[in-house]
Amino acid sequence: MDDLKTRGLVLLGCGKMGSAMLKGWLDGGLPASSVTVLTPRPSDWLKATGVNLNTELPKNPAIVLLAVKPQKMAEALPALRGLGNGDTVFLSVAAGITLATYEEMLGANTPIIRAMPNTPSAIGRGVTGIVGNASASAAHVDLADQLLQAVGQVVRLENETQIRALTAVSGCGPAYVFHLIESMAAAGEAAGLTAEMALQLAKATVAGAGVLAEESDETPTQLRINVTSPNGVTAEALRVLMNEKDGFPPLLDRAIKAAMQRDAELAK
Repeated sequence: MDDLKTRGLVLLGCGKMGSAMLKGWLDGGLPASSVTVLTPRPSDWLKATGVNLNTELPKNPAIVLLAVKPQKMAEALPALRGLGNGDTVFLSVAAGITLATYEEMLGANTPIIRAMPNTPSAIGRGVTGIVGNASASAAHVDLADQLLQAVGQVVRLENETQIRALTAVSGCGPAYVFHLIESMAAAGEAAGLTAEMALQLAKATVAGAGVLAEESDETPTQLRINVTSPNGVTAEALRVLMNEKDGFPPLLDRAIKAAMQRDAELAK
């Protein structure tokens, strides 16, 4: 963080994701005076942090985090082009914009890192995949990794093509889980529970199982086996859910492939 404190950090855009990251950095000891935030509609919380808000940019910031919506990027980046082809690392959390596109807008020799966080990052429980271009050194990737840990776990991708699969799994994944909760609650209500109780049970069960899966030394497969008595109630439900024709495995496989195909279409 020493380089950030001396050279500064620029945050372009400060919506939910940008705010979550900024809060994590400030809580982690990054001085507000080292941060410059550019955003058209600053929140009251942002104004109270003490960061440099919509002021002149540092001459050679250590990193610029691009946190505006993808459709706003072409409009926002020209103001930062002067920082390209230098020592400043550009870290983007915008979906769909390739490293090559950023190189065209900022300069071919600009260190650029793409990151794909998911929505639980807003509460510090996210997971983010990162990958850099040829100009991004190991030290640059380490810095991006360190910064993104403020909102959860970080995984380093081997190449940019893996972002599509990561997006379909973890980027879209929270929506799959939310739909699972919806479906469990609806099934519970249909089975005779009140709507309120069914939703409470579904949310708490999914949340608790997720924490157990993450913190346990056992694999999800073993955890499933642990709660499945042979020929018991859970086994009968899993017989339906694990059906090779219309159960969870083929359904999720089709969902992931559909998400990847749509992502490819949107990138054209």
